[in-house]
Amino acid sequence: GRTRRGPPHCADPHRGPGLMGPTRRRDLAAAGAVAAIVGYLVIHVLYRYFPPITLWTGLSLLAVAVGEAWWALSVRGRIREGRIGVGVGRLHPLAVARTVAIAKASAWVGAVMAGWWLAVLACLLTRRAALRVAAAATPGALVAAASAFALVAAALWLQHCCKSPGEPNAEDAPAD
Repeated sequence: GRTRRGPPHCADPHRGPGLMGPTRRRDLAAAGAVAAIVGYLVIHVLYRYFPPITLWTGLSLLAVAVGEAWWALSVRGRIREGRIGVGVGRLHPLAVARTVAIAKASAWVGAVMAGWWLAVLACLLTRRAALRVAAAATPGALVAAASAFALVAAALWLQHCCKSPGEPNAEDAPAD
């Protein structure tokens, strides 16, 4: 039979060796869960050393999510219209590949940050009655968690928009 070289996660047998596949939601959820567990333990011990959490704290994640959603609209439109290639008004194929890499990285960052902010939120909600600061920081942590989830959603959508028109969906691919 055919033997694989390298770790099993490096090559998708349906795509060929070394090619990236779509980011799996379950992998993102696992990363977020690990970040939440570790984050909760860290926050529980070190919360008193943290700076204040305001409504502005997590908005940088939301700004990136909005930027990626806007870029996804642009990429999707150009791919649908066939404006991919070299030239004025066309989207270079390498730009699409870089966009996929950015989308994948953003999805992972968003998942880890969502886990972190959910851990912060859990810690704050358990301390709301005892600490006035925890009650004041809860809205900021909620906005940050929502912004992290928005980043994950925008990144996954951006990645989806980079597919070529004939490329099958992840749901259509044969199971491993």
